[in-house]
Amino acid sequence: MTIRLLLADDQELVRTGFRLILNAEPDMMVAGEAADGSQAVDEAARLRPDVVLMDVRMPGVDGIGATRRLGRITPEPPRVIMLTTFDLDQYVYEALRAGASGFLLKDAPAAQLVDAIRVVAAGDALLAPAITRRMIAEFAGRPLPQDEPALDQLTIREREVLTLIARGRSNAEIAAELYISDATVKTHVKRVLAKLDLRDRVQAVVLAYETGLVQPGDRATLDG
Repeated sequence: MTIRLLLADDQELVRTGFRLILNAEPDMMVAGEAADGSQAVDEAARLRPDVVLMDVRMPGVDGIGATRRLGRITPEPPRVIMLTTFDLDQYVYEALRAGASGFLLKDAPAAQLVDAIRVVAAGDALLAPAITRRMIAEFAGRPLPQDEPALDQLTIREREVLTLIARGRSNAEIAAELYISDATVKTHVKRVLAKLDLRDRVQAVVLAYETGLVQPGDRATLDG
């Protein structure tokens, strides 16, 4: 299956570089480009890409605003990988809340970019390790929240699975820790996401921190 991509960045040179890299992959095709957030939303509605590479900071509607709008355009909005630099990490939390499935630094190697697209297109989520650490630090500075009623929907086992997701465990690691099969873990993960109305594991991590289910310092990273 070919992964259809939309490139959203206000710098034409950046888009050109990404297009050359990605169109060279046998399973990828750049379906369109956008120079700002508003255009990205319009093109996504028209082209229905699988994944959008979205620059955080663009003129007019920025990447966060565009990502938030993308979540409302169709029942199955495209997955979004935010592109950022170290000095823009303050946007991470808001972008994840807006629906981004992951982050990459703009200077990431081409192979890492390609792998990230495949991961997100497959329904998983990712964060660059440096960005994950800063996101954890952001939560560490916040007062401990109260447990959210939404978590009451979860069984004890589902809470355990959510906790381990937030601590960065893979499905195989969760299975080993809880002494259950990989297939059972997948079922629990699907149920957790469905009950809490979450798109992917990144949003599950955010919710786990917001509710205090997991606290900074609990080995809670997505980068292992």
